[in-house]
Amino acid sequence: MVLPDNEVVSPYVGVIRTAAKSNTSLVFTGKKMAYQKVNADQRAPGHSQYLDNDDLQATALDLEWDMEKELEEPGFDQFHLDSAENQNLENSETADLNLDSIQPATSPKGRFQRLQEESDYSTRYTRSAPKSNRCTFCCLLKILCTAIILFIFGILIGYYAHKNCPSNATSSGTLDHQLYQEILKTIQAEYIKKTFRNLMQLYKSEDDTEISKTIKAQWTSLGLEDVQFVNYSVLLSLPGPSPSSVTLSSSGQCFHPNSQPCSGEARTHSSQDLLSSYAAYSANGTLEAEIIDVSYGNADDLKRIKNMRNITNQIALLKLGKLPLLYKLSLLEKAGFGGVLLYVDPCDLPKTANIDDDTFMVSLNPGGDPSTPGYPSVVGSFRQNRWNLTSLLVQPISAALVAKLISSSKDGTKNGVCRPLELPPTEKIIVNMQVQTVTAFKTITNVVGYLKGLTSPDRYVIVGSHHHTASSYRGQEWASSTAIITAFIQAVMLRVKRGWRPDRSIVFSSWGGTEFGNIGSYEWGEDFRKVLQKNVVAYVSLHSPIRGNSSLHSVASPSLQQLVKEKNNLNCFRRAQCPETNVSSVQIQGDADYFINHLGVPSVQFAYEDIKSLQDPSFLSEALFLKGATKIEEMDPFFKLHETITKLSGEVILQIANEPVLPFNALDIALEVQNSLKGDQPNTHQLLALASRLRDSAELFQSDEMRPANDPRERVPVRVRMLNDILQDMEKNFLAQQVPPGFYRNILYHLDGKTSQFSILLEAWERCKSLASNETFQEALSKVLHSINSAQVYFKAGLDVFDSVLVGKN
Repeated sequence: MVLPDNEVVSPYVGVIRTAAKSNTSLVFTGKKMAYQKVNADQRAPGHSQYLDNDDLQATALDLEWDMEKELEEPGFDQFHLDSAENQNLENSETADLNLDSIQPATSPKGRFQRLQEESDYSTRYTRSAPKSNRCTFCCLLKILCTAIILFIFGILIGYYAHKNCPSNATSSGTLDHQLYQEILKTIQAEYIKKTFRNLMQLYKSEDDTEISKTIKAQWTSLGLEDVQFVNYSVLLSLPGPSPSSVTLSSSGQCFHPNSQPCSGEARTHSSQDLLSSYAAYSANGTLEAEIIDVSYGNADDLKRIKNMRNITNQIALLKLGKLPLLYKLSLLEKAGFGGVLLYVDPCDLPKTANIDDDTFMVSLNPGGDPSTPGYPSVVGSFRQNRWNLTSLLVQPISAALVAKLISSSKDGTKNGVCRPLELPPTEKIIVNMQVQTVTAFKTITNVVGYLKGLTSPDRYVIVGSHHHTASSYRGQEWASSTAIITAFIQAVMLRVKRGWRPDRSIVFSSWGGTEFGNIGSYEWGEDFRKVLQKNVVAYVSLHSPIRGNSSLHSVASPSLQQLVKEKNNLNCFRRAQCPETNVSSVQIQGDADYFINHLGVPSVQFAYEDIKSLQDPSFLSEALFLKGATKIEEMDPFFKLHETITKLSGEVILQIANEPVLPFNALDIALEVQNSLKGDQPNTHQLLALASRLRDSAELFQSDEMRPANDPRERVPVRVRMLNDILQDMEKNFLAQQVPPGFYRNILYHLDGKTSQFSILLEAWERCKSLASNETFQEALSKVLHSINSAQVYFKAGLDVFDSVLVGKN
């Protein structure tokens, strides 16, 4: 600020008339004051007119008395004069002064405020605090202490308010692992055992209505919301009025499927077992022909046999296992066979399994009501005439009957080593097989109950069990399955009654018609297809949870394998033992079929099996044996295995239904694709390059979107919802339109745990070896390529959407 020759203008209250004219710079540091004088030759042109203004001079004179009063205040003795001996300091300070920052104001006080607001004011214009500031310091200290006390008091109030807040009122998104354990600890083996035994008392009825009503009543009594029947009228293939038979043409000996002679006494003794040994949806009739042993019926077996003899309209002796039954039957039908005698080789089963005389049932239905393929069996639907689903006469028989037909010893062991059953190449056996089944329209019932979610009620986690259907085989797996789902419902509803709810809805279902080809789940899925395609998050299967008692076998989609492994390891820690557990993405039996292959829904299933069964050929579970009344209780007498399955499945259900971000792993899908391309198949270099790009996109997606979303501090609801929508639809990219019969359309699933390659590539490569053209293999390569490319585009599009949202917000 520039001053007249004989004055120093105070921007605070007035004007000080100086005793002498000099170029000395004055600095005042005191109470509410800041003054300065600069050399006349440093005057700013832009300010000269303002400072020479007469009005300003007059105002300054009028306020002179104020300045004199200030000079009399104690503390003014702190005034410092920068005289000639301090010229170095003067020069440095005046050089640093920014005059442009000091603008004219309507009052001197305004100019003073501007000067004080300079960032470096306190360092350039300071002096020691006056004595009168001691009082001010005390006041500030009191204010500071009061603020600290209030702050601590506020923390204590907040802590106790949060501590005493009822847990029922908390949002389900804040519930953690501890809450899941509180829910699961209420699951007790004794309750499961009681439920199982009650159900076993009901299944003897010829009508499944009583079982369905019991399940609905029990679920309703537990508090489950909106429990309802969903009925469909479907075409069922049932046993004929009399048992099927096989007769040796050479001797005229007649045998039933269990190897018993065709006599009235044997028929009366085990009439139900005889009737239940059949292939649902097989062709009916009689065929007399030569038996040809085709072993497991793969492409190599058929190629070998075709080169040896004529197989047209002959009867194939076929072992169950290694490949899907529907696929092997399609090969036999295409080759020209007229009938099939189907059996399970004892060497493919654990030594403890004695099934030589046991009969079994199989279904030739790929899924759903055969009369309404691809659409639901609701009132008014067009019904197609599909009384049988194959032209082959198919009859399951016991291993004991096979031994009699091929003149082999019933004891197939030598030196402790099991010898597989096989027909000598030089032996010719002609038999007459008679197959009798009937078809009829029956009503099957699904029991469906809902637990609606709190924040995302339009997203569903489906939990599936199944119950006994009239006229089906007399197994016990359904009672085990239903008892487990009921125990979990009880545990969850106890917590719900206290006010808690999961974020997403949980749909509990007990399917009917499972033994005939998963009819109940297929029809329900086709009926609600549009809703389910958009809203289903995951499917948890409880189909046949106890098949042994020595090893826990877990099947999960690639995106869920990491979560399942965590639960398996935690289960090992709790039980203080950790046998090797197997987690894989393999084809499984049961009602998960529709959700995996038509909706592309991530799925998981826990089951106990025998260790030997995991090493046996796959697809032996397609045979539904008539187990004894106490079989399940023999394997798990205290129902501890049932309790473990319930808790493992329950924890996965709760985490999927309640976590803000779905616990799916995008990168694991890309890694599974790369692993599935390992092998000796040719022309896969293009697929490998595409799989590498898919992995890059998945890694970027997981690091840029999934990791921040899992941090509550960075979690934005809109972005979390977008992320979950992408995660739940990842597997839809891997649904192939056309696959061999019995193969999963979801190509991420393998035929068994022994092979890691894409199933459709393996099958096409095997067939290509026996054909002159590789067209089939090239077609399979194209299907895999389109799936991988679709997934890569899908992840990239997801990243682009998130980037667009960020740009829009910025």
